[in-house]
Amino acid sequence: MTNEGQAAVETSLTSGNESLSPNSGNGDKGEGTHYLVKADSEVSRTELASLLAEAIESADVIPIPENVLLQDELSDLHSSREFIQLLRSKKVSVGKIKRSIKYEFDLEYLQVELVKMQRWVQETGKRVAIIFEGRDAAGKGGTIRRFIEHLNPRAMRVVALPKPTQEEMGQWYLQRYIRHLPNPGEIVFFDRSWYNRAVVEPVNGFCTPEQYEQFMRQVPEFEHMLMEDGVQLVKFWFSITKEIQMARFESRRTNPVGSNYSAEP
Repeated sequence: MTNEGQAAVETSLTSGNESLSPNSGNGDKGEGTHYLVKADSEVSRTELASLLAEAIESADVIPIPENVLLQDELSDLHSSREFIQLLRSKKVSVGKIKRSIKYEFDLEYLQVELVKMQRWVQETGKRVAIIFEGRDAAGKGGTIRRFIEHLNPRAMRVVALPKPTQEEMGQWYLQRYIRHLPNPGEIVFFDRSWYNRAVVEPVNGFCTPEQYEQFMRQVPEFEHMLMEDGVQLVKFWFSITKEIQMARFESRRTNPVGSNYSAEP
């Protein structure tokens, strides 16, 4: 190996070759002793191949977990029965796999139906508002993502309003939601909605009892007017147990991916 060849080659074996210089310790190159093939050393291709072969043979081998399916094992399968037997031999839950596969099939079917519905909405000029309400961490946002995964973004919107501004707090409560209602040929997904005043705000003290009572009187009439005007209104309520909710809150505290979500109940 000359200067025009590779700069250095490390091996993890002990060799008597003078062109190999040991480098021991726990530095950036890991634990154990490393040997460096110097750039100006003359090592033949045969010697280098031998060194690499010995290094591979002497390297630490990480055992493959029992529940990992290998490509060779899958290529030898000829029937679903053999596949199930392989899963059981690997201690993989067959029931869990079947539920996952069924979920994916059902999800694909429903997403196709959603695409058809969106085309119908566009062609007929319908206005559709879909409300997602429920307890914190109940899965509203994740469900909306699955709803819109294959929809045309030019004919749909997701509305997730922040807390009211000072100006909005002086307006009629429902006014801030009216501007986000669907246009003809459009579907709007509300990740929480005007029902904040009926669910979240009273619990957290963000509205007075009088404001709550006023909302409860007005909201049936408000929705009645929407439907009379042709808006298709669909409501979903998501609920989970307190134990699952607390587990999800804890996951959000420790998971950087979930740090964009509120961790407060």
